[in-house]
Amino acid sequence: MDMEINFPNLGIYLDHVGKSISIFGFSIAYYGIVIVTGMMIAIWIAQREAKRTGQSPDMYVDFIIYALIFAIIGARLYYVIFSWDFYSAHPEKIFALREGGLAIYGGIIGGVLTAIVYCKRKGVNFWLLADTIAPCLAFGQMLGRWGNFFNREAFGGFTNGLLAMRLQVSQVRTSDISAEVMQHIVNYGGVDYIQVHPTFLYESLWNLCLFLLLIKFRPKKKFDGQVLGLYFLGYALGR
Repeated sequence: MDMEINFPNLGIYLDHVGKSISIFGFSIAYYGIVIVTGMMIAIWIAQREAKRTGQSPDMYVDFIIYALIFAIIGARLYYVIFSWDFYSAHPEKIFALREGGLAIYGGIIGGVLTAIVYCKRKGVNFWLLADTIAPCLAFGQMLGRWGNFFNREAFGGFTNGLLAMRLQVSQVRTSDISAEVMQHIVNYGGVDYIQVHPTFLYESLWNLCLFLLLIKFRPKKKFDGQVLGLYFLGYALGR
């Protein structure tokens, strides 16, 4: 019972939720598996839309590879900057991506900047590309939040509500535990736990709804850039 994630008020007790899987002695983080899975599905979704709108499906494979690289860099930089109190004291952790710590806003900034440069170099309509990619972003964020579940991060404040999530303190980064949450630590069988809002789940469900809305709206758009605008509006409301 060393890696529990429980939802006591729902009667759900997951005794062993690991953070990684070992293959031939090599540890692969579930967070990474979730991200790669999201990327592959996003490419497939983008290619289907590209084909429907008369674009090159292969171009989106090329673009998403670049976008993913710079989105991860942007997400990490954003996270480190806004957690500088911790990383200034532990600079060796800055590049420890396997321990988690990616901020979605930084990822979006990195992805958008990549799209601007890519479209300028390739002579591609930025707004059409953005409309094609927008639903993929919502889908990727929906799935990516489950990486936070495995990493025990991106949770909210203390709650004893229906969806309250109980985590072992030893499995959570100290920097992620607020003073308010710390005040509500409980001990069961000699083990300390925090009980928090599963905000990763809230955002995942919101992004699923946003993804479905964008897919439904996309064929009805009046001008290029409209789907992207709806994505930003919907995502900002969810946040």
